[in-house]
Amino acid sequence: MPLRLDSTDRRILRELIADGALTNVALAQRVGLSAPPCLRRVRALEDAGVIQGYTALVDERALGFELTAFAMVGLHNQAEPDLRAFENRVLGWPMVREAYMLSGESDYILKCVAPDLPSFQDFVLKELTAAPNVASVKTNLAIRRAKFAPGVLLTEVEEE
Repeated sequence: MPLRLDSTDRRILRELIADGALTNVALAQRVGLSAPPCLRRVRALEDAGVIQGYTALVDERALGFELTAFAMVGLHNQAEPDLRAFENRVLGWPMVREAYMLSGESDYILKCVAPDLPSFQDFVLKELTAAPNVASVKTNLAIRRAKFAPGVLLTEVEEE
């Protein structure tokens, strides 16, 4: 069951999703609180697991990672131990930045970021398709990103 958030919690989250580097003082000003209660609310959201951490969003291309690709992976077996074994292997692949188990034709989709096409091809051939239990891999190269919106959409809701 989702945690019940009031409008102030939602404002705090919207501001932090937009700019996770805000100081507590700046955040408090933006949401209309003084600094101490704002910090208490942020800590409560962290303790509840709503805020899982803070990170910097970087431009992959500016750092030399020119290629973004998606790999659709089918497994031979979908028993829970086999799924866990594959997921544990995925955790060790730095090129894989996101991974999701799916319903439908493929078992997983992997978002991969690589310096170039030969690096990605090398990963697919030597690591991904060679991994135990992998039955099929279909890849798609991203041409351009049409939208990037990390976090979730937080709308105002009426409080009870």
